[in-house]
Amino acid sequence: MPIYTRRGDQGKTQVIGSPRRFKDDARVQAYGAVDEAGAIIGVAVSFLGTDEKFKDIHEILSAVQQTLWDVGADLARVDDAQHPYRTTAQNVQHLERIIDDMQEQYRPLERFILRGGAPVAALLHWACTVVRRAERDVVHLQQIEGIHPTAVQYLNRLSDLLFVLARVVNARSGQAEIEYVRSARVFHG
Repeated sequence: MPIYTRRGDQGKTQVIGSPRRFKDDARVQAYGAVDEAGAIIGVAVSFLGTDEKFKDIHEILSAVQQTLWDVGADLARVDDAQHPYRTTAQNVQHLERIIDDMQEQYRPLERFILRGGAPVAALLHWACTVVRRAERDVVHLQQIEGIHPTAVQYLNRLSDLLFVLARVVNARSGQAEIEYVRSARVFHG
């Protein structure tokens, strides 16, 4: 069976529980941005490889990719009381616990830092910005149509997690972080 259907050749796609919509529709943009976030995280996972010092991060990111499919599924359908949302407050709380645990592995941030460092850390910084864009797209959708609010919360926390994981990768790799030269001391622990 071919992957192509030709049903999208006129610039529209199917949204569950709704008539076909243009591919630049806010809902389609939102779940497309979440899909892109999952893809860039997949790139980071592939660069982590089988290095034992990153095994926990590999597992965390693989689980995040699974949850992003749930977020996308929640966004890809118009509110339907018959089907419960897949993304839950427990998903958000799980990210918070990981963030809290991981923050113990590097020095506290005092100033803004440049995104980069070890290649995997740079990819995680990039993924953080992709997730933030996805969050903006989901917030835009939220202003137009009703959505499950946990999607925004999850993406907000996920961008924090990716930033934290980038810093952890740099710390474990012995890679120094470069502070933004004009940054005043902005973070007070």
